Amino acid sequence: MLAAGVPATDRNIPSAAKAVAAAEDSSRPPLAPHALHGLSAKTPFAGDVFVGSSVLDMYAKCGHLADARRLFDEMPERNVVSWSALICGYADAGMHSAAMEIFRLALEEAVPVNDFTVSCILRVCAAATLFELGAQVHARSIKTALNASPFVGSSLVSLYSKCGLVECAYQVFGEAPERNLGIWNAGLNASAQHGHTTAAFQRFMDMQNAGFRPNSITFLSLITACSHAGLVDEGKRYFSLMKEYRIEPQAEHYAAMVDLLGRVGRISEALGLIESMPMEPPEYVWGALLMACRMFKDADTAAIAAKRLFETGSRSSGAHMLLSSTYAAAGRHMDAALARKAMRDAGVRKETGLSWLEAAGEVHTFVSNCRRHPRSNEIYNVLEKVGEKMEAAGYVADTSAVVKDVDKDEKQATMRYHSERLAIGLGLLIVPEGVPIRVMKNLRVCDDCHNAVKYLSKCTGRIVILRDNRRFHRFEDGVCSCGDFW
Repeated sequence: MLAAGVPATDRNIPSAAKAVAAAEDSSRPPLAPHALHGLSAKTPFAGDVFVGSSVLDMYAKCGHLADARRLFDEMPERNVVSWSALICGYADAGMHSAAMEIFRLALEEAVPVNDFTVSCILRVCAAATLFELGAQVHARSIKTALNASPFVGSSLVSLYSKCGLVECAYQVFGEAPERNLGIWNAGLNASAQHGHTTAAFQRFMDMQNAGFRPNSITFLSLITACSHAGLVDEGKRYFSLMKEYRIEPQAEHYAAMVDLLGRVGRISEALGLIESMPMEPPEYVWGALLMACRMFKDADTAAIAAKRLFETGSRSSGAHMLLSSTYAAAGRHMDAALARKAMRDAGVRKETGLSWLEAAGEVHTFVSNCRRHPRSNEIYNVLEKVGEKMEAAGYVADTSAVVKDVDKDEKQATMRYHSERLAIGLGLLIVPEGVPIRVMKNLRVCDDCHNAVKYLSKCTGRIVILRDNRRFHRFEDGVCSCGDFW
């Protein structure tokens, strides 16, 4: 068009910006966003709010957030698209604080935010598990009638599910006046993540009866539901069903199948599935196999998985630690020490295990054996008292995963104050009776802590909802919703 002498206008610049934003990274010239911005700046429409907003949106979707923010600050006039583009750009990049700050400024300036804006900010609250803030956004969406949007509805379902309040997620889904494929998938995923396998299967049938065609996200949730319940045959059936819908399984579907096979000890079959993949297995596929090896103390296959994972260029500390703990669980402490040494030699630092609890409008974060919290003495005291009741009820610490070859007492001391236990200890102090203690953790909960929290729930009569990087666990009266399968 430009070569033919047709000028850039306020009609075709936004269309070109959409095309640049939608292009695959590999096919988009590196400077295409800046070139289009430069072109628009030379036209009479440089100050037009629609042109500016489309260029800002393009920058945000291409990951050029510094350029997006600079343009946002320079715009003489902004509309809801300008604000939403920057908020969602920050949200997609995981810059949660920046997204919240822009949203706050939008509210202060009385910007009439739309369902797209609210959906983005709810995704931020869900990713950061900020339940109380998310609930405030939900309340605001009700006052402005934006909660009727299926986009807002799907984000609300995800918010409550990721914050451990699956009943609220189901309520939002059930009350939704309009449903699109996104909200169906959100509801199905909520059931899968919380181990409600039968509900997930039923929701899939209801979705089909409502005339919706499943997509790749739908099948990923179904396979995940099967994985959490150890239903190998059903998982294989859904994996095969994808082809009937002309959906090619992606790496994440293979990872879910590896996880499913690995959880039931079919490690050789999982390895065979990886080797049959039509694409190069990414690191998270090998990571799923490595996790299975840790669960079943298969040190030999773990070594193979770790080697292949490191060949992808991964610098994941989790892989090194999984290999080390697998060796330790198998009693091969010398190999465990060598695995840790290899991690140090490679310059890889262990990822810090964090757990956090949101209460009274504040997020309390803990690391293992931490005494930085102002109520640390009370936390340790309440855990000591509860620990005595737990031991009287039959709890015995499982120290098999401790990678260091030290005596039993030192191993028990190492595990007694893992980050999730400290967070739960604070919950016992500040969360009112009758209200579940909700704790989030960035790593997989270890076998001993999982067992300990079961005893804690029985001895205290409290419900504990713990989300690790694998799934949700609801501990009540000595039983976990995962059925000790995670």
